[in-house]
Amino acid sequence: MSPLRSRIVGQGADLALVHGWGLGSAAWAPVVDALAQHCRVHLVDLPGYGEAGTDAGADFGNLARRLIASLPPGVTLCGWSLGGMLALQAALLAPEHIARLVLVAATPSFTQRADWSAGQPPALLDAFQLALGDHPKAALQRFVALLNQGDAQARAIGRTLIAGLSASQLPDSEALAQGLGFLREIDLRLDLRPQIASAHTPTLLIHGDCDPLMPLAAAQWLAEHLPNSRLEVFAGAAHAPFLNDPERFAARVLNFCDAATR
Repeated sequence: MSPLRSRIVGQGADLALVHGWGLGSAAWAPVVDALAQHCRVHLVDLPGYGEAGTDAGADFGNLARRLIASLPPGVTLCGWSLGGMLALQAALLAPEHIARLVLVAATPSFTQRADWSAGQPPALLDAFQLALGDHPKAALQRFVALLNQGDAQARAIGRTLIAGLSASQLPDSEALAQGLGFLREIDLRLDLRPQIASAHTPTLLIHGDCDPLMPLAAAQWLAEHLPNSRLEVFAGAAHAPFLNDPERFAARVLNFCDAATR
């Protein structure tokens, strides 16, 4: 099983950052320098992002295993959005390998279900799937606008992310379609709720109270059901709290890592 590609900056305890759908590891840029002053930061590229090739046959579990194989034991694993779901899956599969979790704008189930209202209707993913086939870059720009809705820093964050899309190679179309496929699963393959009670990894949940994609209710559910977890809510933040307040985000993550090693 081949490990995922990552770029390493800084020195100290190992901290891995896993991006979400549509936006590669460059999305973490505003917080990397602050984190790298105290940690050895692994900027993970999922398949199809950056220079990483797409693994069209991978399922979500295999992708989580590749992530585990990419990182040293005792790592703090920080995942955003879809990357947060992947980080949680990795911790469930290899609790001895992942020392701590930071789940940013995460959810145990992206799609709505009969017993889960804190998600999105499958129609939203259908719309993005159709848009990708016609104009991938326009679809990603629309996604950036959506994830920032309600954020007090929406314009500045949007400009930063759009500039990043313009300056870097767009994610591979197959990788984008694969990510939507992971999120749109409406059976139990990507509903992590049944496994939550067995997850005992110390976990910091960071969530914006205005998140339009992963409602705050999803993070509150995780805080209630994940053993050994606590929730930090960023007021006025939408789906990217680390971009809404980079200094606060870096401070909370570093404090969590430091407190957990004492």
